[in-house]
Amino acid sequence: MSIGGIGRVYAYLQLALGYTQQVIRVNIKPMPYTPIIGTLGYVLSTDRQQVLMIHRNARPDDQAFGKYNGLGGKMERDEDVAACMTREIREEAGIEVKSMQLRGTISWPGFGKNGEDWLGFIFLITAFEGEAHASNHEGTLEWVSVRRLLDACSGDADAMAQVALPMWAGDVYFVPLVFGADTRAFHGVMPYEAGMPVSWHYTWV
Repeated sequence: MSIGGIGRVYAYLQLALGYTQQVIRVNIKPMPYTPIIGTLGYVLSTDRQQVLMIHRNARPDDQAFGKYNGLGGKMERDEDVAACMTREIREEAGIEVKSMQLRGTISWPGFGKNGEDWLGFIFLITAFEGEAHASNHEGTLEWVSVRRLLDACSGDADAMAQVALPMWAGDVYFVPLVFGADTRAFHGVMPYEAGMPVSWHYTWV
């Protein structure tokens, strides 16, 4: 092959390679964000001094084993978030929600045991009927003082050690907003990696 022929082949290969790279760039699109949707509720006592929490101490293989948390779970296909919250409270605590407020939403990318994304709707339950169960399949149900819960989220190492209320590491950022005086709803994003939050920001609406 002549030098000119080699040059033409080389130019053709460069053109083909550039076209391939362009096609790859055009066709690569970010994956859609399809989080698991769930609810998380904090049930207030009638005097509003205590909050019902689950101490996840029933199953050693539980991702949240040993932690205290509000009540809630995954939304089912045929229900809205309010119906989901009401059902979860009924199933987990045996009480019937009569009044609740949406306090906020949180997007938790990477929160799941296998890195699944979650989108949570956070409720404050202000009125209910019935007597709460002592426990359920996840652990013990306990009435915890709101003051103790907020001390556990204070960021003060001494106060947090005194109350001995282990929770998800990210709870310290949003739980005070749930019980705060601002009546607006917060909408936050809290990515998780290896079971720990890596950032947190939110907007009041």
